[in-house]
This record gives sequence, structure tokens and C-alpha cells, in this order.
Amino acid sequence: MILAAGRGERMRPLTDTCPKPLLEVGGRALIAWHLAALAAAGFREVVINHAHLGAMIEQALGGGERWGLSIAYSREARALETAGGIANALPLLGEDPFLVVNGDIWCDFDFGRARTIAAQMRAARLLAWCVLVDNPAHHPGGDFGIERGRLSEEARPLRTFSGIGVYRARLFEEVTPGQSAALAPLLRRAIARGRAGAEYHAGRWVDVGTVERLAELDAQLRSEV
Repeated sequence: MILAAGRGERMRPLTDTCPKPLLEVGGRALIAWHLAALAAAGFREVVINHAHLGAMIEQALGGGERWGLSIAYSREARALETAGGIANALPLLGEDPFLVVNGDIWCDFDFGRARTIAAQMRAARLLAWCVLVDNPAHHPGGDFGIERGRLSEEARPLRTFSGIGVYRARLFEEVTPGQSAALAPLLRRAIARGRAGAEYHAGRWVDVGTVERLAELDAQLRSEV
């Protein structure tokens, strides 16, 4: 699942007329980078949620045929936050562990890792698995640590949650479909029960949350072509 429902307030005025996932870096839309990487990793079914200017996302991506994917859309009348958006899309996602990635990041994480993660989650009866990255300048305090392969609020160093995770439907059983809900409280409850795994990604990762970071990433990618 690619999360693409956010309004992108910090990206205005660009997002007044274009949904954030369709903003381009390196000659292609942010979300297109994800779709290409997912296809290369062997995925065939993708769910995308949307709210703000969602029709533009559907028009741009269609059914996903150009990437060899089948895209289903989870439409939200208003953005439901991360957990709310995932809970609303559960009928499209099923009970087995599923990969979720924020639509407004750029990264070189190997999405194929999700298969190994899913197997580890089944074996250890985990509900969540989060990928952490080094803290960017705009988020120096981090979010979580890792202790013996488990997500932790106590372990140091604290690193930043990348917006990439693998989850089971049961993590969201307390969320009413159609209602807004944040992900962090659900992760903290899973941590308390010892049912959240984690790993560190040392590669490239950018939270494309501002016009300045969008322009910087665009310049970097174009210089590498």
C-alpha cells in the first residue's frame, strides 16, 4: 500500500493544483519511483489511498499496467491519517502481512525485503515491523530505537521512522473504518506487548516534505542521470 491521501500543506502552493505524490523529482512523479521499485521487487498488487485531488492520481496512474502492476484505490472523503487510511483499506489488503510506504518519501530501500520480514513476523507472531533511518536535520530527535530486533522507545540511539513498514490487519482492529487515526499509538501498544519488530536502513532516504527538499532531491537525481 502507498499512502497518498495527505494534503501537503507544507508544499503549497505546488499542492494546490497537484497532489503531493505526483510532484516530480528526477523526471518522474514521486509515486512513480515507488511503483517502479515495487514492480522490480516482484510485487504485482498495489493499493493506493487518496483524498486531496485523488482523481488526478487515478488519472495519472490508471490501473498500473505500465509498471506491470494491478492498482486498486482506497478513496477517502477526507484524509484519515496513517492508521485510519490503512484501516479503511483493509478489505483490499487482507490478513497476511502487507507492506506500506509513504507516498511522500524517496528511498533506495529494497522492497523485496518485505517477503523475508513477513516470514519473520509470522514466526514471531509480530503485528508490525518498522524500517528506521538516520535522523534528518529537520527531525534530529528521532522516533524509536532497536533492541534485539524489536522496535523500542527506550533503546538508543533513537532513529527516524522511515514511513516504510510491514503490518498485519490485527494491528488496526481498534480503528473504526472511516475514522481518522494516527499510527504511533498503535505502534507503542505493539511495542509494550513485544510484538513490533524493526530494522535499520543505512541507504538513501529523503522525506520530501517541503518545496526546498523537493528541489534539492530533484537536483541530485538529475545530476546522476
